[in-house]
Amino acid sequence: MKSLIIIFIIFINILLFPQNIARDYPLQKAYLGNFITFNNDTIKNCFTTYRIFGTVNKDSSNIIFFPTWLAGNSEHIGVLLSKYSFIDTNKFCIISIDALGNGYSASPSNTEIFPQITFNDITEAYYKTLTQHLKISKLYAIVGGSMGGMTAFHFAVKYPDFAQRIVSYVSSPKLSSFDLLWINLQINLVEYLLSLNIPNKDIKAFSDMITALISRTPAHLNKSVPTSDFYEYFKKFYKEPDSIYTLKNYLTQLKAIITYDITSDFNYDMKKATDEIKAQLFIIVSDSDMMVNPDNAIEFANLSKSKLLVLNNNCGHMAVNCEMEKVKDTINNFLTSD
Repeated sequence: MKSLIIIFIIFINILLFPQNIARDYPLQKAYLGNFITFNNDTIKNCFTTYRIFGTVNKDSSNIIFFPTWLAGNSEHIGVLLSKYSFIDTNKFCIISIDALGNGYSASPSNTEIFPQITFNDITEAYYKTLTQHLKISKLYAIVGGSMGGMTAFHFAVKYPDFAQRIVSYVSSPKLSSFDLLWINLQINLVEYLLSLNIPNKDIKAFSDMITALISRTPAHLNKSVPTSDFYEYFKKFYKEPDSIYTLKNYLTQLKAIITYDITSDFNYDMKKATDEIKAQLFIIVSDSDMMVNPDNAIEFANLSKSKLLVLNNNCGHMAVNCEMEKVKDTINNFLTSD
């Protein structure tokens, strides 16, 4: 009887007080000192922020690092873990660190002098947070999507002994020309409109429209937004800009992404890059992805003889969302298999 009462109380608490990621998993801060960037600039008093989901086991062998995606943050990762049970937090301890430039970790919006960074700097700040601040010498796994998946690829070749297993979804080991086209379009558009003193609300709307065009497919948009509802959908682009993830932060992360290519340290030879990998690697791509072209990831998977899952749906870059149960089950099987 007592156990039934306890279960009832827990159920009522869930209904009355649904999980609040910001409250239940407080943001923590790692101080990295004066951070020397890849271009030999300095971010004074550099810091990163992070959240921890789950509990570290006795021998610290269950730690998974989950980097953030473009415009994403550790609270978003928490929602993914909580709402969809994307990774079992009863079995694993997930650490999500906010990327430089996302408005939580050191960024143009919260740091007095913030130089332009490269993707190497994003990865290095992650590594220093894990090894110097959190004193982690080895991870069980890294799981990342989109820009976070680029981080996962980068760790696989830059720190090959650091993680036993790596999952990268809707991402790529290097950008394609199509990827570079839309990213440079965004950068040039935002910078030009800022120079004309166009209101940030309008600039953000134009930028978000471009993102909407390439993040899903025409078939998905036509199905999900009937023409009778189009203007209600269109008006939603004109919302107030995010006070944390500002346009300058967005530009900083976009400019870092265009420097990304994990083959650059290997004379741009994909095979030589794959030869560095020691972790078990699982790559998930979407064949309809227009935001991150899947071709280079598929080639990388074949060259490295890694596990590969190709999603076939009309959801484009958001393909994982459209097959959430399948993807999360496959990832969890990969993480727990012998």
